[in-house]
Amino acid sequence: MSDDGSLLARLRYPFWNDAERRLRAPLRLGVAFVVVVFALAATSVVVFGVGLPAPLPTVVPMLAVAVATLAAARYVDRRRLSDLGLRREPGWLADLGAGLALGVLLQTLIAVVGVAAGWFRVADTLVGTVGGFASVLLVFLVVGFYEELVSRGLLLVNAAEGLRFAGRRGAVAAALAVSAVVFGLLHASNPGASTASTVGITMAGAFLGVGFVLTGRLSFPVGVHVSWNAAQGLGYGFAVSGLPIEAALVDLEPTGPAVVTGGAFGPEAGLLGMGAVVVGTLATVWWVRVREGLPAGLVDPRVGVPTLRWRVAADGESTDDGKSAGEGESTVDGGESGQGEPVAESDG
Repeated sequence: MSDDGSLLARLRYPFWNDAERRLRAPLRLGVAFVVVVFALAATSVVVFGVGLPAPLPTVVPMLAVAVATLAAARYVDRRRLSDLGLRREPGWLADLGAGLALGVLLQTLIAVVGVAAGWFRVADTLVGTVGGFASVLLVFLVVGFYEELVSRGLLLVNAAEGLRFAGRRGAVAAALAVSAVVFGLLHASNPGASTASTVGITMAGAFLGVGFVLTGRLSFPVGVHVSWNAAQGLGYGFAVSGLPIEAALVDLEPTGPAVVTGGAFGPEAGLLGMGAVVVGTLATVWWVRVREGLPAGLVDPRVGVPTLRWRVAADGESTDDGKSAGEGESTVDGGESGQGEPVAESDG
C-alpha cells in the first residue's frame, strides 16, 4: 500500500470499519437516531395536521419509527434484518406465546399480592367502552413491537458490536446494560416519573433484553412487553409508565405506600413491580433452558456477530433463517480465539 493509501486508512479508521465496509457503531447509532427522530417528527406533524381519529395519531408515528429503524439497519448498518431478532426459525412462535403468557402472569401476581396485602382496592369493574379498550390494545401492540425493535434490536446489537474488544460475552453484557439504561431514561420524562420509576423501567429493560440475548429473537421480549402493558393497564387499571388508562376489566386503585405500589406512575416504580421483573427474568431463563437449552456463555452466538448484506451476497448464501454465514467466524479473517469467541476488530 502506498504512503498516501496508508495515511488515508489511518485517517478514516476512527469512523469507518474497512473489514465490514460500513460506519463504526457509534456513528451508525448516531445516523439511526437522526433518521428515527426525523421520521417521528415528520409523521407527527402530518397526522395531527390531517386530523386522524384516535388512536392513529399515536400509532402512525410509532410505525414510522419502526420503518425508519428497519431502513437504518438495512442501509446504514448494511445488515440483514434478522440481526435485529426478526428471525423466521423454529421456536419464534412458541417464544411469542410464552412471552405473552408471562406478561399476564406477572401483572396478575402484582395484583393478587397487592390486593391480599391491602395495598390495592377494587375501585370499579368493566371501565370504559369496547372501542376505547380496542384502541388502547392497538397502541400496546405497536408499542411492544417498535420499542423492542429500537431498544433491543438496533441499540443492543450495535452496542454489542461496538464493544467487541471486551470479548463476546463482555460486549453483550455491557450492551445489555447500555440498552436497559437508555430504555429507563427514555421513560424518565413520563408523567409522575421519579428516580424509583427510572430504576424500575431500567430493570424492566434488562429483563426484556435477557430474552433477546438468550435466543437471538425478539419474539419473546415483544410478547412480554405487549402483555405486560396490556394486563397492567387494560387488565387491572394500573397506570402504564405514568400514563393513565381509561379502560380496564378491573380498576385497582393503589392504597398502600407508593414505594411498594408505584403510586400514580404504576407498578414499575414500586417494589411490587421490581419484584415481578426479577421473577420474570428468572422465568425467562427457565423457559429458554427448558425449550431449547441455554446457549454457551448465556449469549446466543448470533448476537453481536453481524450478518452483512454485502458479504452474504458475495458468498451467494441465503440467511433467511437468521444465521450468519460461517456463524462464529471472525468479521476480519475468520479466526477464532482459544475460547471459541469470535476474533473481530473493535467496531467502537
